[in-house]
Order: sequence, then structure tokens, then C-alpha cells
Amino acid sequence: MKRVLVTGGAGFIGAHLVDSLIEQGYQIRVLDRIPVDLRPTWQASANIEYMMGDFSDHSLIDEALKDIDIVYHLVSTTIPASSNIDPIFDVQSNLIGTLSMLQIALKSGVKKFIFISSGGTVYGIPQAVPIKENHPTDPICSYGIAKLAIEKYLHLYEELHGLQTLVFRLANPYGEGQRPGAQGAIAAFMHKIVTGQPIEIWGDGSVVRDYIHIRDVVDAMVRGIAYTGKHRVFNLGSGQGRSLNEIVEALGVVSGKPVERVYKSGRALDVPKSVLDIELIQRELGWKPSADFIGDVGTTWNWFQQKFSK
Repeated sequence: MKRVLVTGGAGFIGAHLVDSLIEQGYQIRVLDRIPVDLRPTWQASANIEYMMGDFSDHSLIDEALKDIDIVYHLVSTTIPASSNIDPIFDVQSNLIGTLSMLQIALKSGVKKFIFISSGGTVYGIPQAVPIKENHPTDPICSYGIAKLAIEKYLHLYEELHGLQTLVFRLANPYGEGQRPGAQGAIAAFMHKIVTGQPIEIWGDGSVVRDYIHIRDVVDAMVRGIAYTGKHRVFNLGSGQGRSLNEIVEALGVVSGKPVERVYKSGRALDVPKSVLDIELIQRELGWKPSADFIGDVGTTWNWFQQKFSK
């Protein structure tokens, strides 16, 4: 039985990924900073080992990687909106931290390293939409630069050391279990509606993004374990673009409530339109995303109501 380490496994994406890996019969080790009593309630299984600690703790990483075959690396210490404030911290914590982890992974005999990159930031301002994997990469935020640098080092480690690597350039995931915070427009907007607050939109609402349900994200990520083809970088999105105004309208439909909007000045880090071309991942992994956006948003809304309604 293959043993899998999921860094950031107690987060939104990680928790769903762990559940899916359990269903597939893998033995799972999770490394995260979330205290044990606040970690997700994964499906009942004896195959999960939880390690609490910081990604920067090299001795902890050394322990976490023992007897591990496959790594899913989901940890990030920054977000796009804040990464430009302190790019040195971004590089030290994310890029240097991942390099240290790669060195330990080699010594530990890890066979495959799967990294979650950012389809929304590594390309920068698109020259063509939808964006293919061979599109120029000119990030306009430190977050995207660090993600891209990690991708390049993964390629280097594959060339030099034979480590199998896979990169998913993820679009904007949403779904049940995503808590409102600094990232995730759909979750943030839903929380505003549930709590009776106006939705704040940076710019005029015309910014277009690619939103993908967490179920589809995890399906593709798990398929990556068995993939042995020649490609190493995949866009992971819905292939469909929706503006913030369209998202708000969809939320009005599924909630059945009037939605108040407050428009603010646009942000320099927000590219006008980002939609991923997903032809490669569909062909190579035999994967395809759900076509039922309203249905998936409705399911997510039902979860939000149960979780956050007073």
C-alpha cells in the first residue's frame, strides 16, 4: 500500500483530497499547523496519521517524510493579495521551504512529488484566453513568482535526480468546506449574504475568473498519482470564465435573496481575465469537470447556510 503525505491536509483543498485518498485505500499522513482539536473530521479510517507543526521546521519535515512514497504539497504561507507586501518572506517561507523539503524528500526515497501551483497568477496578464500551459509566464505578484520558481525547481530535480513530479496550475476552487477568508470570492460572497452584509467588489465587477468545484479539483489530483505520461504541468480549471458580477447574480438565484453590492477601486494585482485551457489535462488524465455550475453553487450555498446561519 502506497503511503502519501499531504502538507496542508487540514485545509479546504487538503481535507477533501485526504477523504478521496482514503476512499482509494492509501495510507495517509497529514502535516498541518491546525491544532488537533480543530482539524477536519475525515472519514473514519485507521490510515490517517496527523502531525501538527510548521512547514519551516526541518526536523518535523524529516519525520513527516519517513517511509513516504508520494507527496502532495499544498502549503502556502502567503496569498496573492498580500505577497507583494513582503516578497522576501514569500521567498524564504515558500520557495526556500519547498527546496528544503525537496532535499529531504530525495534522502527519504520519495517517488513522486505533486505540487499545487496557481493558474491564476503564474501567467500574469494573459496574451490570449483561454490560457494554455505554454503561455508566457510573467506573474505580477510575488505569490505567482514563488509558485513558478518552485515549478522550475521541480523540473530541475526530475532532470538531476529522477524524482517524478507533477504540477497542477489550479484555478479558483470553491465548494463545501471552504471558509470565508482572504481567498475565494464565492465563499466570501456567500458569507456576506448569510450574515446580511453587502458584497464588496474590487473594480466594476467585470474581472473574469475560472471557478472550479472542489470535487473536480480532487478528482484530477488523485488521478495524478497513476499518471506516467510525458507531461508534467497541467492547468486545472473549469475552462469557463465568469465575471464577479455573474457570480453575484448566480448567488442571488441559489439563495433567493436580494444581494447588495458595494464597488471599490480596482487592484493592480487583479488581471482583467483569467480562464484556463484544460484540453491537455482532459486528454492526458481522462478527466473532465462538471458542467453544472449553478447546481454546484447551490450545493455549496446549502452548506454555507447550515454552517453560518444564526
